[in-house]
Amino acid sequence: MSIKSTTSMSEKLPYKVADIGLAIWGGNALDIVENQMLGLMCLWELTVEMAILIETLITLGAEVQWSSCNISTQDHVAAAIAKAGIPVYAWKGEMEEGYLWCTK
Repeated sequence: MSIKSTTSMSEKLPYKVADIGLAIWGGNALDIVENQMLGLMCLWELTVEMAILIETLITLGAEVQWSSCNISTQDHVAAAIAKAGIPVYAWKGEMEEGYLWCTK
């Protein structure tokens, strides 16, 4: 399959996929799998387990930054990630206003 673009490759695109019309189908598939992978979904919270995942991704060459807004955020874990030089924006009790600031 050939993917055609109306912009040059030097322009930054918000995404490049084969068919954006497949997004609803793909989203439904993700919803189904999330329900089957509860252990992995628990990692969405900034916990010790998430910190290990972040360190693993970096070891594998990924560039990672983390922003979290939930009551399960563990402040000591967030501090350890920050001290290691990984951009992290999360604290226990963070409210929506703080989260929005962090994501900007």
